[in-house]
Amino acid sequence: MGRAHEVRAKAMAATAAAKSALYNRLSREVYMAAKSGVPDVTMNTALRSAVEKAKKAQVPSHVIENAINKAKGGTGEALTSARYEGYGPGNCCIIVEALTDNVNRAVSEIRSAFTKCGGKLGVTGCVSHLFNHTAIVEFTGKTVDETLEILLETDAEITDVTEEDGNTVVYAAPKDLFKVKEALEAAGINEFITAESTIIPFETIKLDEEHMVRFNRMLDMLDEAQDVQNVYHNVEL
Repeated sequence: MGRAHEVRAKAMAATAAAKSALYNRLSREVYMAAKSGVPDVTMNTALRSAVEKAKKAQVPSHVIENAINKAKGGTGEALTSARYEGYGPGNCCIIVEALTDNVNRAVSEIRSAFTKCGGKLGVTGCVSHLFNHTAIVEFTGKTVDETLEILLETDAEITDVTEEDGNTVVYAAPKDLFKVKEALEAAGINEFITAESTIIPFETIKLDEEHMVRFNRMLDMLDEAQDVQNVYHNVEL
């Protein structure tokens, strides 16, 4: 019983730590979006996107409100955004986005994750050309043809509308994410499986078992780094 209790306690602690890290990561995103524009979700699309992302991850309302209020008051951490690129196990390509109040700490933790898992941090631009920055909106309830007809009424820059796993998926310019969402909402779509700006690879690669173990370890290390916000890669999972 003692051993079972110890295992459960460790699992609960790990879950709590992961949740805390997620809340911290998303509240920082809300704070930065609010600080860089008007701290009002009705007037700041970046803030609206950050708040919706936080709510979808079940971040408590008071955490979101505190982040916005902190930005309104001009208090809190002086955060810097940075992007790091490099090669992971099996020569896979990885992009790491960070928000930090200590750039030296951030790059040290990120470089450590790369090198300890057989990767190498590269220079800016070394792999970003292999990825596409895009907005993705995924939902059900409208066919591809019906969706195209709806989006013709907007001036949003649409790159593709497809059906994937039974869902309709719209790819658009990141700046037009909310134009697409608002047009679909006006047409009766109220729930979205995905609605975000992201970075996706043009092509994916498959790693062998040994490299996959190292890759997963690397993702865990990056997830535990306090300054890392997002990690993008071209590995087929």
